[in-house]
Order: sequence, then C-alpha cells, then structure tokens
Amino acid sequence: MNLRFTGLALLVLSLLAGISHATEEPLPPDQAFKFSAVAKDGDTIIGTWTLPDGYYLYHDKFNFSTTSSDVQLGSPIIPKGKIKDDPLFGKVETHRHQVSLELPVTRGTQGETTIALTAGSQGCADLGICYPPYRTTVNVVLPAVAAASSAATQADPLKALNQLGNSLGLQDTEQEFLDPDQAFVLSTEFGADYVLVARWKIADGYYMYRDKFRFRLKDASGDIKLGQADISRGKIKDDEYFGKIEVLYKNAEARIPVIATAGATAQLELSYQGCADAGLCYPPQYKTVALNPTATSAATGQPPATTGSAQAELDQPFTEQDKMVALLKGGNTWTIVGIFFLAGLALAFTPCVFPMIPILSGIIAGQGEKITTGKAFTLSLVYVLSVAVTYTAVGVIAGKSGANLTAAFQDPWILSGFAAVFVMLSLSMFGFYDLQMPNFVQSRLTQYSNKQEGGTIIGVAIMGLLSALIVGPCVAAPLAGALIFIANQGSAVLGGMALFSMSMGMGVPLLIIGTGGGKLLPKAGPWMDAVKGVFGVTLLGVAVWMLERILPGEIIMVLWAALLIVPAIYLGALEPLRKESGGWPHFWKGVGIMMLLYGIILMLGATTGNTDPLQPLKKISFSSASTGTTTAGHSLPFKTIKSIEDLNREVASASSQGKTVMLDFYADWCISCKEFDKYVFSNAEVQSRLADTVVLQSDVTANDEIDKALMKNFGIIGPPTILFFDKGGQELKRYRVVGEMNAKQFLDHLNATFK
Repeated sequence: MNLRFTGLALLVLSLLAGISHATEEPLPPDQAFKFSAVAKDGDTIIGTWTLPDGYYLYHDKFNFSTTSSDVQLGSPIIPKGKIKDDPLFGKVETHRHQVSLELPVTRGTQGETTIALTAGSQGCADLGICYPPYRTTVNVVLPAVAAASSAATQADPLKALNQLGNSLGLQDTEQEFLDPDQAFVLSTEFGADYVLVARWKIADGYYMYRDKFRFRLKDASGDIKLGQADISRGKIKDDEYFGKIEVLYKNAEARIPVIATAGATAQLELSYQGCADAGLCYPPQYKTVALNPTATSAATGQPPATTGSAQAELDQPFTEQDKMVALLKGGNTWTIVGIFFLAGLALAFTPCVFPMIPILSGIIAGQGEKITTGKAFTLSLVYVLSVAVTYTAVGVIAGKSGANLTAAFQDPWILSGFAAVFVMLSLSMFGFYDLQMPNFVQSRLTQYSNKQEGGTIIGVAIMGLLSALIVGPCVAAPLAGALIFIANQGSAVLGGMALFSMSMGMGVPLLIIGTGGGKLLPKAGPWMDAVKGVFGVTLLGVAVWMLERILPGEIIMVLWAALLIVPAIYLGALEPLRKESGGWPHFWKGVGIMMLLYGIILMLGATTGNTDPLQPLKKISFSSASTGTTTAGHSLPFKTIKSIEDLNREVASASSQGKTVMLDFYADWCISCKEFDKYVFSNAEVQSRLADTVVLQSDVTANDEIDKALMKNFGIIGPPTILFFDKGGQELKRYRVVGEMNAKQFLDHLNATFK
C-alpha cells in the first residue's frame, strides 16, 4: 500500500513540475544560442556559442557551410563536453554556457577576404523544449596570408604528406594513397519521381562517413528545393578520428528529392568525407552538379513538377511507421507516450495479441472460488507489467541489433511446449486428472499445473514473459517506427519509453477483463465448474491457434473440429431432453447442435484438402451463377526468393521488362501475414492492380542467416512487411507497408504507390 501511495505521489509531483515548466516561456533560438565568429588567422576561424542558464547544445550537431566558392571548410575541432542522459537522444555529449571551436579553412586567394559563414547547431532547454536544427549566418573577415603559406595551401596536401615522409625516410614507398577523386568516384543521374541519385564507387581499403554527406543548392533560379536525402546504410566502425561512427565501404548512394517549378534551375553542391584504412583521413570534398529537373523529367517522360500542397505532401512521411519515427524525433515526450499508448490500445485486438486475453482469463478462472477482486487485479497487473517489460527489452535489443528475438522463439519445439502448457492448464480445469491415471503421474501433473495456474506472482510473471516472446511475433507500424528510431542512432531511452507505453496500452483490456473476471466469477457451486469448463475449452483453442504456425492446415482443421464436437456432446447435443426441462437446457442443446454440425463440416472440409476454418467447403465445387464478388479466392502468383542475390536478379529482370516489383516478407508464424494472404492478396481488384507488377515473396519462417541478411539489408525487423520497387529497380521507401491492412486500404495504397 505504501509503495502504491509513493508511486502516486511521484506521478502527481511530476505532473505538477511539468505544468510549472509549461508556464515558462522558452527563448527564441537566436537568443538561446547566440553565435559569433572571428578569424584566428588566415586559415582558422574561431566560432563561439553563448548560452543562458538552463540551455544546452548537442556536441555532434555542429555543422558549417559557406557560399564563398574559393573557400573550403574543414572538420571543426570541438572541445569535449559533458555527458547527459537526454530524453531525446539518450546518453549524449552536450555543452552549456559557452563553447568555442576551431574551424580550419582552405583558401584559394591570398588577400584579405570576407566570407559568409553559416553555422548549424541543435539544442534544448531544461524545461523540456527541444529546438529543431538552427542555422545562423555571420560575416567573417579572413586576413591576408603570406605567399608561401598560400602556396602551401593550394598544393595537394596528400602529395605534400608523401613528399615529406619520403624526405625523412619514414614513408613506405609502396604505400601510395589514392587521390580523393580516385578513392571516391562520384556519378549522378536523375531518376524517377524527381530524385537525383548520387553514387560513389569506393576503392578497396577506403571508406566514407555516412553523417558527413551534405547537400545544398547554389545559384538557384526559380522555385526549387531539396527534400530529405535518403542515404544508404553502412556499418559501425570504431574510428580513430570520430569514435564509433557509421561508415560505408565499396559503394554509397544518396537519393535526393528535388521539388521545383517549371523552368527552375540551380547548382547542387555535394560535400562528403572519407578515409583510408591505412590511416589517412581526407579533408571534406566538394562537387557541384547542375540541376534542371523539369527539363530532365521532360526528356524521360516524367510528369511535371509539383508545388504547393503536392510539395507539402512530398515533404511529409507517407507510411505509418515513418510518421511514428518523425513523432519520436520531434515530439514532446508526454505526447509521444500518449500516442503510443493509444496505438497499443488499438493493437490489443489484432490477431497477434488478442490471444493474450483468454490466457489471462484462464489464469484468473484457474483460481476458482479463492479469487477476489483485489487478487484478480494484482495477478492481471503482474501479467501486464511482465509483458510490457519483456516487450520493451526485446524491442530495444531489436532496434540496436536489428535482430527480432521473438522470431527465434517460433521454433516448433518451443511452440509445441507452450501449447502443451495450455493443454495441461485446460485439463486441470476439467478435472480430468482423476481419470484412470497412475497416482505418480496424476500428482506430477497436478503439481506442475498448480504452479503454472498463476497462484503465485512469479508464476504469472513467467507466463507474461513467455506470452510476450511467443504469442505476438508480428511487427506493427508503431513497433516498427520505434525500432527504426532506435536503430538510426536514436535514443534507446525514448524508444523504450514509447514501446513500454504501447505495451501498457495493449494491456488495458487485459487489466479490465482480468479484474472484472475476478469480480464476476461465481464463488462456489456447480456454476463454477461450468465456467472453468468454458475457460478450459478456450485455452485448448489457444493451443490450437499456436499449433497453426507449425502443423499442416488439414490437421488444424481436424483439431478445430474436435474442439467443437466434444464440447457439443457435453452440452447435450446428442441427449434427449426431459419433458420438464426449462428454457436453458433447450438453449444449450441448440448451441451444442450448432457446434456439432459445424465440427462435422470442418471434418468434411479437412478430407477435401481445405485449410480455412472459416471457409471449410471452399474447394468443393458447386455450379452457380456469378455473383459479381470482388474476391478471387486464390492468392497472388508469388515467386519465392531467398537471398539478396535472388532479389537483385529478379528486380533487374523486371526492370529490363519495364515492370514494377512488390516484395512480401512472410512467415508461417506470422498470423498477420496469413490474414494478408487470405483476405488481401486473394482480392480480385488487388490482383488486377498488380497484374503488371512482378510479385515476389521471401519466406522467412526459418529465420536463418540468409533470411536475416536479407531483412537487415533493408532494415526490416520482421513480417508482415511489403516493399515496392519502381521500374528502374529503386525501392520506393516512402511506400513500405508494415503491419495489417484490409483489401480496400491496400488497394488505395497501391494506387498511391504506382501512380
């Protein structure tokens, strides 16, 4: 009781603190982060930020640019800051009060010159406000430099380094570093949908920094803007210059959306930086590409450029998971928690999570007449919290490592064992352990069953942990958004808070049903046996539902039939009614007869090869007139691929034929995948819309190394996930589908994807 009171008090205090903070007016960014810059000498600029109390800047968010064509900026030398456990980015290095850094300058002129220096930064206020990236421009006068110094500046620094090493006898004559244009070979082309594609061929033994790519417009004429660049993923390297950082080997690609009105032109400046494994780090490189997007598009037959509302649409994330990522990046913490809580509440009734309801109900019913409302609430809360904590921990690990741990628990032996637990739970409710069993077997089963019924807090917590790992392996849009945010060097703390809030939202129906069950269950008498029998059948249904992932469909049909026929007999479907019987016996006999008949139909369907319990006679042919239905009845003609090489081959083949591609990630243990196959991919309108699209499917049921490599290549945690590729073979990332959709929603999505 004291712990509950203390927790409530802390919650109230935190809310009051948030209200008091909310009354403070945050400073505008130009006052919160005042910037000034002066020249230290002809080749170095000192940049200084001055901050009032209660404000701080992120160490890794500083960046610089200039419009001066004869001046190039090097990498800034930033003093160490202090580590802060930040609500947005986790443990990060920050600066308060004042921070000064040195910015190297490479010049193309000897005389005094004035440059416009644009400094970028990002910071927050302690009262809970996080500012978007902020840029300010100041003029800096660079003094004249001596001729010798200027000549040295204009010389190739790599050649000078080699010459100096050779003259001192320190340079290995066999070690010659490539010119940066040879180490990082750049090519550009204008692709579909007004996207400039920049590709770098990286020489062996060299790499590029992913976070050093910069793109900006120069000499723009007309209304032209750049969208958010999509840069290919790399791998984490412990770099001697920048610490742990993401780098790219072999190849790098950036896809840069260009949004322009007719006739608009500009110069696009691309800057990038890389190093050699042998120990040389190149200065930032700058290249300029002429942009005339509407002329290029006309030549390639693309539609005219878009502005206004269409442009705003291009700037916004399209998919639900991208919207969740955007929310995590820029939303208020409590707003994020609230939205993910509501998302979890909606997910509670999806096929991958709903079975937790009968599991918890069975635990509560297993207590029999001993259960009280307080105990039912306590057991329900322990179950929900254990699910939430497990879900959060597994999610954070998945975001950091890219591995879906729940997929590892879809092993047939694990699923069979978990289903066996539910069978034993149900048998204990039926009281069948007394039927002709040896005493030692009976006592063992009873002992094991009692331990697992949830009579102890630990038992319920273990059941919640196992439920989180085994019951719901499917990926939904809010979950995918949180995992993408964590994976992209976001905050595991904020991502974990979002996952925990989502899990608690999923648990609200469990709390209500579990607590209500404890209050509504009869305390004694024959009614209790009937109620426990109902929950016993329900738990058997959960066991069959779990076995659907590993057993053939015909066997599952037989199991569902048995689950209907046997209880129907107990309800008196085959017994005559007495004349003096009242209304309830007649009612239950009617229910029993319906269950018996449907069970027989399921048996008949299984013998004809049907696997859908909701359409057990689907394959039995009846001659009938066309009804005009939009359901085709058969899934799409998928071509199965396994590896990245398989996918590249099929995409290249489709591109050569001028066709688009759809790739579906599927697994037998993914219930939502089966829902897609049954209700969406069998829809006639969906199939007609995809008639000119090559449909591929990757079955990741085995979750082996090849499956993991393919999913990791696209940053996918697990199914259901659907990818789309344009006629040029490029993925349309904004149009990915993660989680469930009905046929109408998916058809609308296809129309938006393949315009």
